[in-house]
Amino acid sequence: MKVACVVGFPLGAMSTDAKRFEAEAAIDDGAQEIDLVLNVARLKDGEDKYVLRELIDVVEAADERTVKVILETCLLTDEQKIRACRMVVESGAHFVKTSTGFSTGGATVADVKLMRATVGPDFGVKASGGIRDTKAALAMIEAGATRLGTSASIVIVKGLDSLPPGSF
Repeated sequence: MKVACVVGFPLGAMSTDAKRFEAEAAIDDGAQEIDLVLNVARLKDGEDKYVLRELIDVVEAADERTVKVILETCLLTDEQKIRACRMVVESGAHFVKTSTGFSTGGATVADVKLMRATVGPDFGVKASGGIRDTKAALAMIEAGATRLGTSASIVIVKGLDSLPPGSF
């Protein structure tokens, strides 16, 4: 089990310098993975150069540790999700992630499919938020999720007769 720390929670609205400092401090304190909240407002305003530069800065600060970028998909249009996914891949991060669990919605099958289609077959996709049972978990995996974020792990695992082929 690895320790992950969220940087830029909840909406990614703080400065790049603050996010970079949070990532460095988290690593100094033992974090093995960084979950970075994308700057939703800057993305929505079309400030893609800013967003990409910030992603690159935090990936660099993570010093080769896994970086998962949280898009907060419930706040974005499909076009914004696609732009964000492309920037995440370009930045050198390792995963796109649906949700912090803090906003108005969590993972949806449609969002996971869109993210998977955008990032390709070899990039990480983490479905997070609102996954509370086995049926929902399996639907996210079928849609293309390679990791799940859930607070209902025991309920989900108890509902499995066996793991689907190729899972985990």
